[in-house]
Amino acid sequence: MNIDDWLKKVQNELKDDPAWRMEVYRLSLFLSDLCWVDTTVILEKRVFSLADQLYRSVGSISANIIEGYSRISNKEKARFYEISLGSAREARDWYFKSRHILGQEVYLSRLKILTSIIKLLNKMITDRRKKG
Repeated sequence: MNIDDWLKKVQNELKDDPAWRMEVYRLSLFLSDLCWVDTTVILEKRVFSLADQLYRSVGSISANIIEGYSRISNKEKARFYEISLGSAREARDWYFKSRHILGQEVYLSRLKILTSIIKLLNKMITDRRKKG
């Protein structure tokens, strides 16, 4: 699945949220859907703890982005974006560890998405810190 096909299937109610304009939020939700498929593959190999860790870290990315988005102060926004950044880095680590099950192609695809998320979050955190 590519992001363009996925975007066509997303419910309008989600797209109506102002947070939807944030590319990093859209990417993190896309990755969450991909991760659901990935963890299913991992669970078929009966590696439950790996699937759990991967799904939790990926899920935490969008959850903390949206939590930060809803905060008023830039300091609070930056704090939640930093937590999301940590989760993105953790997810990258768990994807690396699961590459033997998922395959190199899936791993590289997810790494590309996570790298984009990490770059966007780094910029957002820097911007929020400058604004105080």
